[in-house]
Amino acid sequence: MEKQLTVKAGLIGVGLNTYWDQFDGLLDRLNGYRAEIFRRMSDMDAEIIDAGMVDSPEKAAEAAGYLRGQGLEILFVFISTYALSSTLLPVVQQVKVPVILLNLQPSAAIDYNYINSMGDRGRMTGEWLAHCQACSAPEFACVMNRAGIRYDMVTGYMQEPRVWDGIRSWIDAARAVRGMRDNRMGILGHYYCGMLDVYTDTTRQSAVFGTQIEHVEMCELKRLRDTVTDEELRLKRAEFSRAFDVSPECGDYELDRAARTSMALDRLVAAHGLGSLAYYYEGAPGNEYEDIVTSVIAGNTLLTGNGIPVAGECEVKNVQAMKIMSLLGGGGSFSEPYAMDFNDDVVMWGHDGPAHFAMAEGRVGLVPLPLYHGKPGSGLSIQMTVRHGDVTLLSVCEGRDGVFLLVAEGESVAGPTLRIGNTNSRYRFACGAREFMDRWSKAGPSHHCAIGIGHMADKIAKFAFLLDIPVVKVC
Repeated sequence: MEKQLTVKAGLIGVGLNTYWDQFDGLLDRLNGYRAEIFRRMSDMDAEIIDAGMVDSPEKAAEAAGYLRGQGLEILFVFISTYALSSTLLPVVQQVKVPVILLNLQPSAAIDYNYINSMGDRGRMTGEWLAHCQACSAPEFACVMNRAGIRYDMVTGYMQEPRVWDGIRSWIDAARAVRGMRDNRMGILGHYYCGMLDVYTDTTRQSAVFGTQIEHVEMCELKRLRDTVTDEELRLKRAEFSRAFDVSPECGDYELDRAARTSMALDRLVAAHGLGSLAYYYEGAPGNEYEDIVTSVIAGNTLLTGNGIPVAGECEVKNVQAMKIMSLLGGGGSFSEPYAMDFNDDVVMWGHDGPAHFAMAEGRVGLVPLPLYHGKPGSGLSIQMTVRHGDVTLLSVCEGRDGVFLLVAEGESVAGPTLRIGNTNSRYRFACGAREFMDRWSKAGPSHHCAIGIGHMADKIAKFAFLLDIPVVKVC
């Protein structure tokens, strides 16, 4: 699985210093709430940079100066009580990262009887101010709208599970943004000729996601493959046996060929520090590179299962989608529509690989394939069904106006599938198979997509927000 990255997130509380002398204990109480937020966020594999309570222009300047150099991906602003927008604006302007306003009350509702029984109107007002987060929410939103600052909001109360789920989703989305920016994608070979939907602007991919792109050569892969030792071959064959349900029909010749290529792929990825790979190659019939490219599926599946997604047919956009899925913990299987079952109202998706082990219903099979449809040669392929339950489909798309994300949530369901040496699964969508296919296709993706387990549209929408790119949700 993808190695969990630690993401840096900023945290400040905002309040009004005029209150502190007026209401004994209020500042300590509000700082205690911020400390609880800090603690719970720190448990989300995040490094939280806490700049304290910002309650005056002077504190705003100090906080901005402290946070600017921290390499933050996102800034959380806890509205602890009413606070002036003139205090917040300098911080968010200078830190220059997306802002999430935490409009969080200490409890679901004020204890009206308790406050009204106090008798002392000063104490009563202090108790109310501890619950006065909502007062600043529209003020802050108005000012940030006018200032052109990107922000969103989490509204609720401190002990509410959906609040912490929302905060975790923002941190996970920020982690994926960092992961994409740090990722080095390899491109090996060339596009599958004629798939115009697959072609993309790699400069734009780098500009939008921060992805570093490395063009790697088939001749280097061949050199690495030629130097694989007998012991390395034995170890890789043993890895195949552990990772796959290896069919008895797989002969030693094909297993050795795939294992040798898998070891070479591992070396290529390590040599270039790759975190993803898009590939395709044909060449003249019978050439040495054809021997390599017809034996990659097992090795590509191992890489994908280890958080280094691989997409065939040089589907750069789709390996980006697979990497996003991997970073969000959903796996990420390379897939395309196979057929529709109108009797059961499902769409079947699959491919000749690779897929992700964490997504499989049972073990991933390794089987011989006498013919790669639409491609030269034969070799080993994988056979699996995506685990039954919630799934998310994701496509990185390129339209007239640039890059956008296309997402759909559905369900992987039981039923008959094709046992043709490919991944193959049945998916049901709330809007029905016909409506899904029409709406998905007309949104303008390529014919490939990444499929991950779980419903992740909310996290993907947050990821798109942080990158300031559109997201289209189907069904």
